[in-house]
Amino acid sequence: MKVLSSNQNPQWDRWLYRIGCPVWGCRTWTDSVYPKGTSAEAILGWYSCMFPTVEGNSTFYAVPPAETFQKWRDGSAETFRFSFKFPRRISHDLKLAQCDLERKEWLARLEILRDAGRLGPTFLQLPPSFSFRYYPQLKAFLRQLPRDWPWAVEVRHLDWFDEGDQEAHLEDLLQSLGIDRVLFDSSPLNALEATDASEQASQRRKPKSPFRTSITGKRPMLRLIGRNCFAEVEDSWRQWSQIVANWIRDGYEPWIFTHAPDDTYAPELARRLHEMIRSQLPELPELPKMESASTLKQLRLFD
Repeated sequence: MKVLSSNQNPQWDRWLYRIGCPVWGCRTWTDSVYPKGTSAEAILGWYSCMFPTVEGNSTFYAVPPAETFQKWRDGSAETFRFSFKFPRRISHDLKLAQCDLERKEWLARLEILRDAGRLGPTFLQLPPSFSFRYYPQLKAFLRQLPRDWPWAVEVRHLDWFDEGDQEAHLEDLLQSLGIDRVLFDSSPLNALEATDASEQASQRRKPKSPFRTSITGKRPMLRLIGRNCFAEVEDSWRQWSQIVANWIRDGYEPWIFTHAPDDTYAPELARRLHEMIRSQLPELPELPKMESASTLKQLRLFD
């Protein structure tokens, strides 16, 4: 499969920030992200033409073989970037201790994408049980990561939100290493009663951590947990759009991921948020709209 020819590749590297969904494939995205009848092998190629990045959560559960990373590399647009989550074996099971072999294996997989220019910030999501008493392990682990790779850290234990010494230690550590703190906001999800089973499940599953807007690195990573109806998050996300626009004006490169309880709505949430950010920064381009399958075949984007 040939994803894009050199002169038709989406110019994501010219964008001032990146926005995307938590997955790149959902069966209900037919005719919004890819056309009906798209093969499983072509879905990533289509998605990488519609959005500049994706939050890769599948790697949290297991580290895929090298061949899978090579397939992702070859099946995505050249200027597209993956933002994968650390494997839970490292973050949750071993809590960053005695995991040299796991860390080296993980870095070797990521290097396949990095060498091809496909790697965005990789984020370490720590479990709710990872309190400040594990600070020495966090510090030692982060110092072993390649300094010239983009990283981000998401904390969930309330110790890291004390607005005091413990939170200051975290942010000082991340700033010293040039690592971004993941900013996580699930408040709109929980502001109203659930309207369907997917929202009920999300309200039970998603953490209710206090959200922050502080920056510790060059690439602020924002994970927004919305609802299935954009109107129910619009006011909250308008405030975020202003914050993101200010980050861009200040020379930062934000990475934004929009979650919906039902993944069906994630692309629409991303598009609506992007338009809000564009209202602050009109020079930003629009996200692409899906062309018809016949037009794309005429352009020889896909074999």
